[in-house]
Amino acid sequence: MPGLRDENLTWLRDDAIFDVIVVGGGINGIGVFRELCLQGLRILLVERDDFCSGCSAAPSRMIHGGLRYLENGEFGLVRESLRERDALLVNAPHMVRPLPTMIPITTVFSGLLNGAAGLLGLGGRPARRGALPVKIGLSLYDWVTRRRRLLPRHVFRGAAQTLRKWPNLAPTLKFSATYHDAWISYPERLGVELVLDGLQLSPQSVALNHAEIRPDGAAFTVTDRQSGEILRANAKAVVNATGAWLDETIVRLNGEAGAAGALVSGTKGSHLIIDNAELLEALGGHMVFFENSDSRVCIAFPYLGRVLAGSTDIRVKRVSRVRCEDTERDYILASLRLVFPDIPLSTGQIVYSYSGIRPLPRSDHDFTGRISRGHFVHRLEGRVPQYCMVGGKWTTFRAFAEQTADRVLADLALPWKAESIDIPIGGGKGFPADTAALALELAARHSITSSRAVYLIELYGTRAEELLRFCSLRNDDLPLGGGCATTAAEIAFLIRRELAAGLGDLLLRRTPLAIRGDISTQIIDHVAEVAAVELGWSDEEKRRKIAEFITELNDYHGVSREMLDQRTRDRSVECA
Repeated sequence: MPGLRDENLTWLRDDAIFDVIVVGGGINGIGVFRELCLQGLRILLVERDDFCSGCSAAPSRMIHGGLRYLENGEFGLVRESLRERDALLVNAPHMVRPLPTMIPITTVFSGLLNGAAGLLGLGGRPARRGALPVKIGLSLYDWVTRRRRLLPRHVFRGAAQTLRKWPNLAPTLKFSATYHDAWISYPERLGVELVLDGLQLSPQSVALNHAEIRPDGAAFTVTDRQSGEILRANAKAVVNATGAWLDETIVRLNGEAGAAGALVSGTKGSHLIIDNAELLEALGGHMVFFENSDSRVCIAFPYLGRVLAGSTDIRVKRVSRVRCEDTERDYILASLRLVFPDIPLSTGQIVYSYSGIRPLPRSDHDFTGRISRGHFVHRLEGRVPQYCMVGGKWTTFRAFAEQTADRVLADLALPWKAESIDIPIGGGKGFPADTAALALELAARHSITSSRAVYLIELYGTRAEELLRFCSLRNDDLPLGGGCATTAAEIAFLIRRELAAGLGDLLLRRTPLAIRGDISTQIIDHVAEVAAVELGWSDEEKRRKIAEFITELNDYHGVSREMLDQRTRDRSVECA
């Protein structure tokens, strides 16, 4: 049975005329794809790898207003970010949830001049933030959301009260402050749901991952990297949403003409996923938002039963795929020891790591924390005008997409038809406040365990019903391995209905198996068996793809073959 990706290729073969081509399937490109589909246009989205596989797969997994952006004087960005945070809490409640955040504070007045330096455009390293500047910043945070408050106001505590609540914190603190932002469980999955929403809004639009686009006179050629097939496409405008690769894409699509110097200045951010029960308990369900010894902000919060910790912020001179290096790993672990000095931490507790390049607007600031996290659209002339999406971050993707779509529509003299700020995303449609009742309903209707129902709701929201109907028609709705909630039938669903076309798509982005540290050689083999049937791989292709994926895990996520084999042995003992 052909899958959704095959259907998209058929649409492109049959009709190559589009209103707009969006190049880049990260969250910004996906956002503008959905936004333009909502306006009734026919859009072609082309992503070289998988959707949300670059920088969009490497965020801190926070949906936040950007408290520290206040120091840079970016009040408009904070206001926009808080509005978008609140919209995501409403539109994607299955993946975006409130996150109480605690700031440990060791001084009173330090850092009062940080904001003044930011307003004056000075690029120096900020001083340690004391109680007074933190209080001012959180009061501004609360004031911005005063008319549509979804989350509680901030709270200050003294040292004694703080240490009673978080006894493992370093005793040198004088105060703490608690405020609320949000976190996102599966950003890559939310990106896929946005793509699916766009295709529903505009059924003749096309979204292709694992494809490359190149200019061909006044038109373009699109190469399917899975089959090698080359197809043609035409459009009135191109949106360049390739993030850190934006400047390279400008040259590839327009040549040197029109590029007035570099537009993007990337910085590298790395994160660790740590399996440490003591640290997880010490967080008390909160994110700890703290300063390292070099004044850079670091974070640690509960994530899918583990602890997510980060991050680094390192300038990069050359854009390429990146990994968390040993020095960055040690930097993050050292930062955690400053906050929780008595909790043993070791590299052996790291089950997964990831890194990406933030596509920030070009800047000469010496301290990377001073570089704006804002965004803007830069138009380039050419046979087909190119609209470059410069900057941006996960939280503000919808606002940035709306601004880009508005610019494109205005230049094409097309009307604006609908707003997206109140439209639910994917499995957030009809998502109930009482998820326990939904889990009981799914379990009863489909004769599954309550634990599986909870797992599916967390992963798919209300789309869990669609998945279970699909699985009920197959005879392989069985777990992939010991202690694994994912089934073989679910893997087939991800290939047919969610555009997955490889092991990385399935294990890194459509499921939480890798990032939670649940992945093993046994699970990889089982997923590859299902994928081989669904995607038509030969035995030789299957073996090659398994080897390539294991190499990718080792090279870019710190998961070695030895770790995978050990997890298989451990699960075998658990199930014996």
